Amino acid sequence: MSITPDNTAVHPDVERVLVTEEELYARNKELGAAISADYAGKEVLVVGVLKGAAWFLSDLTRHMTCDFTVDYMAVSSYGAAHKSSGVVRILKDLEVPLEGKHVLIAEDILDTGLTLKYLIRNFLGRGAASVEVAACVVKEGAQEEKIDVRYVGFVLPNEFVVGYGLDYAQKYRGLPYIGVLRPCVYGE
Repeated sequence: MSITPDNTAVHPDVERVLVTEEELYARNKELGAAISADYAGKEVLVVGVLKGAAWFLSDLTRHMTCDFTVDYMAVSSYGAAHKSSGVVRILKDLEVPLEGKHVLIAEDILDTGLTLKYLIRNFLGRGAASVEVAACVVKEGAQEEKIDVRYVGFVLPNEFVVGYGLDYAQKYRGLPYIGVLRPCVYGE
């Protein structure tokens, strides 16, 4: 078993660590400050896209000083696969109306962009005053849809990453870092 620079043991299914726990903390602090400055004097509804974004949303909002409320939405375009099906399904909808609200979507990963494009269009169609995106991870070169992500945590290579909310078949979410999953684990 290997160890990360911040002395965290690396799971044997993880090929290498791309973002350490310390780097995640520091970047969330920077993003929280930027978001707070941009939304000063406004209330923002932070929408966490379940399940993966729960870790990012929780840590990000700890660093936000602007007025905000939180709601969650569960959507799926993957199922148990490791590639998006391209079809977005709402599994759990928001509990609050969006009309006139400034919405910040907290997303764990921007991969193809299909899910975020759907959510942005859906939220604007429900009357949101504005919709912005905070993504913990943007996969370099993986987007099929152009998405304007205002707040980006990390741009990572187009590899299969897990940890910090990111999963494969509901596993590895609790890892405190983001790492590349060994291809033999998911069958490539």
